[in-house]
Amino acid sequence: MAKAKTLRIRQIRSVAGRPRNQREVLRSLGLRRMWHEVERQDTAAVRGMVNKVPHLVEIVEEEA
Repeated sequence: MAKAKTLRIRQIRSVAGRPRNQREVLRSLGLRRMWHEVERQDTAAVRGMVNKVPHLVEIVEEEA
């Protein structure tokens, strides 16, 4: 069975002074602080959340 594709997402900027909706997007992704990384399934919903806050997060490239 094939392994589901995942994304590693890292928070690279602080949420201090950001609008509430941007803080809520980070919280819903599971990010709690700067440099925190989470692994999420690569779905349209997750991609949409990342696209809402591209200035606060980065996708970490995994080496195969």
